[in-house]
Amino acid sequence: MKRGNIIANLDWFTILLFILMIFLGWLNIFSAIYNESHPSILDFNQKYGKQFLWILAAIVMAVAILLIDHRFFEFFGYFIYAVAILTLLAVLIVGKEINGSKSWFVMGGFQIQPSEFAKPAVALALAKYLSTFNINIQKARTFVKTAVIIFLPSLLILLQPDTGSALVFFAFVFPVYREGFSGMILITMFTLALLFILVLLFNELLLLLIILVIGFIAYWLLARNFKNLMVAFLIFVGFFIVSYGILFLFGMDSAYYAATLMSLAFSLASYLVMAYIYRIRKIGLLILAVTVVVFYTFAVDYSFEHFLSDYQQRRVNIMLGIQSDPLGAGYNVNQSMIAIGSGGFAGKGFLQGTQTKLDFVPEQSTDFIFCTVGEEWGFIGTFFVILLFLTFFIRLIYLAERQKENFARIYGYGIISVIFIHFFINIAMTIGLFPVVGIPLPFFSYGGSSLWAFTIMLFIFLRLDAGRME
Repeated sequence: MKRGNIIANLDWFTILLFILMIFLGWLNIFSAIYNESHPSILDFNQKYGKQFLWILAAIVMAVAILLIDHRFFEFFGYFIYAVAILTLLAVLIVGKEINGSKSWFVMGGFQIQPSEFAKPAVALALAKYLSTFNINIQKARTFVKTAVIIFLPSLLILLQPDTGSALVFFAFVFPVYREGFSGMILITMFTLALLFILVLLFNELLLLLIILVIGFIAYWLLARNFKNLMVAFLIFVGFFIVSYGILFLFGMDSAYYAATLMSLAFSLASYLVMAYIYRIRKIGLLILAVTVVVFYTFAVDYSFEHFLSDYQQRRVNIMLGIQSDPLGAGYNVNQSMIAIGSGGFAGKGFLQGTQTKLDFVPEQSTDFIFCTVGEEWGFIGTFFVILLFLTFFIRLIYLAERQKENFARIYGYGIISVIFIHFFINIAMTIGLFPVVGIPLPFFSYGGSSLWAFTIMLFIFLRLDAGRME
């Protein structure tokens, strides 16, 4: 296929969806921060005027990407990833701290957030690695290298600290699963997330006692053998008594350590019994896995108390219903839900949102742009926006599945997962189902870095799709 045929082979339906989303986003940014003394939407002294410039620059980037040979992105995948890592290191040294995070390069009047551009870089590197000839996706070495590619940028972003952006990189687990990694990856993620919530909701000792009872009942049902059940119970009791005695002699915090040792003893006993019943030889690996899970359980509580600020802790506790703070940490979400609810079925109309006009919702042009949609366009507007995104995702999945090259398919699923996680978490934040972590709504929220990064991700994929017959 000649380069002149690229236009004919582009997926114009996806491009039209992209144009519609950035146009609707621009209108809602204008409405969210409308200033009567600056009524023109092209007033470049206002955010809505600046967003227009970001949109024009994004379109230029999109055209430039479409003019590049599609093989370029696979060939330079690792190089682009290395540049992204270097920029994440550089921002820790020379970046400017804004809102408590050292996440920005500031050049003149422009601010660039390198963590946004790390997402397409990871997608390219991951696709290049997993599409390597003769790679065995089931080997532990492959799993470790894949994890490093995904989570190295995430760790650097955590150092800024920017928890929300770091969280997005977990989205890359989905393309890895699509390429043949065990479904245990998703099960493990779900289990860890559930365990995280349970540790925060319940007293640790009570939670571990419940797990202990359920665990013994479960293994009793599996083994149907009283002898095996007694073996597990005796191992647990013996381990607990000896360990608790040692801790008592040293005068340590008995309640905390007792809970820790109880969970560890129960886990070891249960897995040893299971290994005995089913003649599983890799007991060491099982014990290692359980030890990691136990460590995670107590690391959650420690990390929550020591690594999150008081404000972040309150946000999580409010989301879980542990505490209420409508005038403090919960103010943004509370006002966002009021704004969305006040829109009713058809909304108050364009530029007519009272919550918006009176500035009740902070960050309404960025993280909380969706509540502007809810207030001014009502249920009809929010339903249309969600339907628009779902149509966009379904179309991208269709494009990913029709790819002939593994690289293009893996990259496609990578960017689908990242955009979906942004979409899901952002909307969940605005309606109080997820803590506020500062994640923009793709193509809608104000900001050049996020718009450019999403545009780059999408149009690289569209270029790969257009070149699939070459």
